[in-house]
Amino acid sequence: MAGHLPLRQARRPVLRHWKLLPACALCVLGMAGLLSGRTLEPDAGVLVTDAPRQAPTAAAPFRILDYELTPRAAYDIEARVLGIERYRDESAPLSPLDLAVGWGPMSDSAVLETFRVHQAARFFTLYPTERSIDMRVALVNAANMHLIPASSTVAGRLRKVRRGQVVRLRGLLVDVSGPRGFRWKTSLTRDDVGAGACELFYVEEVAWR
Repeated sequence: MAGHLPLRQARRPVLRHWKLLPACALCVLGMAGLLSGRTLEPDAGVLVTDAPRQAPTAAAPFRILDYELTPRAAYDIEARVLGIERYRDESAPLSPLDLAVGWGPMSDSAVLETFRVHQAARFFTLYPTERSIDMRVALVNAANMHLIPASSTVAGRLRKVRRGQVVRLRGLLVDVSGPRGFRWKTSLTRDDVGAGACELFYVEEVAWR
């Protein structure tokens, strides 16, 4: 129909459509943001059977910003994401987020629905119910990791990780020293609990399924 209108009359609807494009683009971007941040809800069943793999490393200490990182072990983990917490604390320029993760029984939706997961102040807490599995079993099959992205690309991929997703991360467990006597040490075992039990993880590779 518009082809049969005089040119000066046909311009108005075209211009109105162009004015709508920025708003439409914002709507699309907003929906994409919501979708990328949503929690996945896998069916019941163990999603990850293997425990994290840790090996000795000969990597030399290196610096990021004002921090010195001392590698302690090579680390390769596939796990289900139980929680994501972003931080703005003193260590956030180095490690902007924590991932709480689980494998074995703690990657099974039927088990996880009996726990409440809470993250705050760089800690990860599991709150059981009467139907939960033994707490010790739960804790040795879960971890809270302070993540240090190795590059802006890795940081961007980590920002896309969603709760409920199975991720594969590779890199180094490190100890960190920094200004004003700052010290941060990594856990080197999956059996510890409480303060100091988190992995301080320099992430070089990120994948998910």
